[in-house]
Amino acid sequence: MRALLQRVSKASVSWPDSQARSIGKGLLVYLGVGHGDTPEKSKKLAEKTAGLRIFSNAEGKFDRSLLDEKGEALIVSQFTLYANAKGGRRPDFTAAAAPAQAKALYERFVSELAGLGVPIKTGEFAAHMAVESINDGPVTIWLDTELF
Repeated sequence: MRALLQRVSKASVSWPDSQARSIGKGLLVYLGVGHGDTPEKSKKLAEKTAGLRIFSNAEGKFDRSLLDEKGEALIVSQFTLYANAKGGRRPDFTAAAAPAQAKALYERFVSELAGLGVPIKTGEFAAHMAVESINDGPVTIWLDTELF
């Protein structure tokens, strides 16, 4: 699984015929699921996301987590995190999991993160969405379960 975390002061997501879903201070999480990903990887990624110390303490050092800050998370499915652009000019997305597997693990990640006490908002799986955010810092962190 792969997650692109952006520390935000606020973020929102919307899609046709829907009301926007928004958060205040917290993390905008773009989440991708690949072949071979498992519920165990989902749990590990949720724990890493909730506990990663990427919020500043009073001295301005990264010393506080999403849980410490009592921040929110906006989670958006993002199969394009598995893009392979080594070939020509059109990315190849065959490393991304099939929709049924991806949706199940996306929902598992959402559940795991919520179970840790993080208030959650989500996009709509597989929908064309508009995402707006104010990146705080900016701070953007790449997490890949193959790397930890």
